[in-house]
Amino acid sequence: MEKDSQLNEKLSSHSDLDEKVVFADIAVLGSEIQAVPNDIMEAAEHAQSMSAEEIEETIRLIVDEHGDDPNFPPAVLTAARRYLFDEELKANPLEYKLLYDELKVEAAMIQINSAYSEVRAVVSNHDDPSMPIGTFRAWVIGTIFVGAGGFINQFFSIRFPGISVGTNVAQVLAYPCAKLLELLPRTQYTTLGGPFNPKEHMIITIMANVGFSTPYTNNIIWVQFLPLYFDQSWATGFGYQILVALSTNFIGYGLAGLTRRFLVYPASAIWYGNLSAIALNRAFHAEKETVANGWKLTRMRWFLYCFCAMFVYFWFPNFIFQALSYFNWMTWIDPTNVSLAAITGNVSGLGFNPIPTFDWNQAIYAVDPLIFPFYSTFNTFLGTLITLPIIAALWYNNIWNTGYLPINSNHIFDNTGADYQVLKIVGNNTLFDQTKYENYSPLISLLRTSLFMASSVIAVYTATLTHAILYHRREMWHGFKSILSRRKTSEEHTDIHVRLMEAYTEVPEWQYLIILVGAIALGAAGVGVYPTETTPAVVLYGVFLAAIFVVPIGIILSITNVQITLNVLAELFGGLWFPGNAVAMNYFKTYGYVTTAHTLNFASDLKLAHYMHIPPVTTFWAQIYATTISSFVCIAILNFQMTQIPDVCTPNQVDHFTCPGINTFFTASVLWGTLGPIRMFGAGGIYNGLLYCFLIGAILPVPFYLLRKRVKALEYFHLPVFLTGGLVWAPGTMGNVWPAVPIGYVFNVLIKRRYLAWWSKYNYITTTAFSAAIALSAIVIFFAVQWPGVEIDWIGNTRPFAGCDGNGCPFLPIPDSGTFGPVVGEFH
Repeated sequence: MEKDSQLNEKLSSHSDLDEKVVFADIAVLGSEIQAVPNDIMEAAEHAQSMSAEEIEETIRLIVDEHGDDPNFPPAVLTAARRYLFDEELKANPLEYKLLYDELKVEAAMIQINSAYSEVRAVVSNHDDPSMPIGTFRAWVIGTIFVGAGGFINQFFSIRFPGISVGTNVAQVLAYPCAKLLELLPRTQYTTLGGPFNPKEHMIITIMANVGFSTPYTNNIIWVQFLPLYFDQSWATGFGYQILVALSTNFIGYGLAGLTRRFLVYPASAIWYGNLSAIALNRAFHAEKETVANGWKLTRMRWFLYCFCAMFVYFWFPNFIFQALSYFNWMTWIDPTNVSLAAITGNVSGLGFNPIPTFDWNQAIYAVDPLIFPFYSTFNTFLGTLITLPIIAALWYNNIWNTGYLPINSNHIFDNTGADYQVLKIVGNNTLFDQTKYENYSPLISLLRTSLFMASSVIAVYTATLTHAILYHRREMWHGFKSILSRRKTSEEHTDIHVRLMEAYTEVPEWQYLIILVGAIALGAAGVGVYPTETTPAVVLYGVFLAAIFVVPIGIILSITNVQITLNVLAELFGGLWFPGNAVAMNYFKTYGYVTTAHTLNFASDLKLAHYMHIPPVTTFWAQIYATTISSFVCIAILNFQMTQIPDVCTPNQVDHFTCPGINTFFTASVLWGTLGPIRMFGAGGIYNGLLYCFLIGAILPVPFYLLRKRVKALEYFHLPVFLTGGLVWAPGTMGNVWPAVPIGYVFNVLIKRRYLAWWSKYNYITTTAFSAAIALSAIVIFFAVQWPGVEIDWIGNTRPFAGCDGNGCPFLPIPDSGTFGPVVGEFH
């Protein structure tokens, strides 16, 4: 209240009483427009310089641009509609003036800051263009981290259990490294020292983010090379490996640059995942002393408290007491009870458990409740909850013979209940063998835990396109129109960050187009010159699929923080267009699904640099440089693994380099490429009816769109996010989704509503500290105890994995004949 009275005094000090904005309770205003007192003060001061026409135009912009924006403060949107369209209100001059004064502050807020409290919480609306960024220090630290991160992630990618380092690790470690270099002499742009600034820190983080990713094409090379798979020794050629690796990465850059008008420049493209990185960056660097609802702790001190606590605690659920991670306490009542394990189990069951885990890493498996907006968290949970009884019903009624299998498994089975042996249906040339197939078994289970998941996967793709057209057609139209007008967006003067970035030279589209064309050429050369038995046109087919979906998926991701992946769609189309050719299907999948994922990752980095006001040219070269270095490092390590590790990818490899991920990739490549989707989805195929889900998904968003204003419960319903909730299953469970709901409600609803200042200062730094601590703790645990083979054999580590939950008991026993479903002679 003391801050409120001080703010009211400052606002009342303006000399022009007709123009001043006076409010009886600043806390009420802050609650309605979701702004802290300092932001209100700055906006109120700016409001005095705005003309009536500017205010009126901004109020109309609120209604026009944010009418279907679930992230925009609903109270402000309601107030703007009342001001513009409520005739009874206009007949009441006093109330009309009070509403106008409130909207005047919001209009000023939109002009000088972000319209979203999440962005205002961590992103500064001021910039210093003279701050050195592309320094020698940044390039050196970035290079070292990119090389080290690429090495670790590639080297341990084929080990079980695996290990990987993430961007948050680099962001934490970069700070002490840079502080050491501050002792060296300083020269701008080639500096070895001087004060380490937040923009340098973030450019290192961006380099690490793109450099820590291993090339997806390495999976293709593994299955080509290994004798137990395709046994194509020529795949060890370095030229072939680097061509396809660079191609997939740089196609992502080209597409990301061409989608900036849709995914980077618009203020509504929030990209929630970036906010935690910015919060950590802000914690490391100088900040003003502020009091947030009575809390005086700096962000850095709060980060250290949370980091240290989680670093120590994670030893328990991850190694010492694993029952805290898989807290399937209900199954302990009767471990051999099949139904109890199937419904409540957290390992192979559905996880219907009110207290499923005490492990933060498990709780954020599907959504991070502190980062995701609560409506995204709840829609994901709702999708998972509604699919749970459907999956159970399919299993108990033995639909498609699922009752003979574990209820929640991502394995693929034959008609004996064993894992499907794909080598039994291919000849020596790795191509499909009809005779062998008919003498073995049809495919009994598809995708993950049930066939209902297949329908969710199929429906989500067309639903995404329809939803994007209905809800985001204005943003997409603005993007296309701005391409023709050569302006960033039709509203560039309303977003403060776009205006601040005008101080820097932009990277033109033609440069990104050159990268895209060059990357396609590299991929076509790699596929066409070498004996892949694949047409170079596969690159264009994949890029065409990515180009169709990248903007709709990217808009949804930037707004909800939920990403819809194209892996199943790419496998389906790839198998249809290249029947019997697993390698061709893999390349279509790579250029369709993986380049889309890369594009969105790179676009996210562009938005991160946009928020940090880093010159686009610097970001451009940092991304290209880091990706090039990482690609060469990862390919070099790949060749070492293939040629120097004895018995690599065999089940009994002495150092546990057993390649579980490669085996899964190979299985999928044969099933979708060699066996092919025609045998599963074609006329007469057991899953043919699921193709109607394409049509259902395309139509389903329409009624929700038409009813969204009439039924209040549908106002925050998001169909694509809801459908992705049905895809959590196998290996995920309800236990990986439900814990996020109460946590998200407490932090992103209750605390945000009642203690906005605390939430703005500490929310994102809390989850960042937890994630960074888990990453570093996992690395220490891996090398300190797991690598040497240390185990703690006690009930706290064995009980969660015992009984039917740990072993995945089926509902029905295998018949005495040893098989179920179609047997030899009954399928073709």
